Amino acid sequence: MSDRKQFVIVMLVAAVFVGWLGWRGFEVISLNRTLQEDRTVANYPYQHRVLRVEGSTAIMSSLRSHDVSTRDALITLFPSMRDLGESHRDWQRAERELAQVQARAGDIVLHAPGITRIRWELDDNWYHLTHMQSNNSPRR
Repeated sequence: MSDRKQFVIVMLVAAVFVGWLGWRGFEVISLNRTLQEDRTVANYPYQHRVLRVEGSTAIMSSLRSHDVSTRDALITLFPSMRDLGESHRDWQRAERELAQVQARAGDIVLHAPGITRIRWELDDNWYHLTHMQSNNSPRR
């Protein structure tokens, strides 16, 4: 095979690959835009979002995981709740609201064409940025 034919084949494969990557990026942007159009999801203090799409599975950000409890997530989101007792009704309300918003975000994404599953992934970046902001905020 001549050098010219090899070059054309390599460039064609590269163009297909770049096009595929671009489509996946567009898909994530489109899904996140759809989430932002929903008032309930958009108005919640934590913005659930699609991080990436792998096949028909959307990987979405979450505040909780096996390593981070719902209580720890809510304390990070609402620092004033730190001093409330565990049986306080605000805890129950906050836990219920977080679960409802996360479920709604997942349902919205599942209604998108080509998405059949959601996998939740801890949003380590959000925790990192939140921690940095709280360390840099002026003390009163």
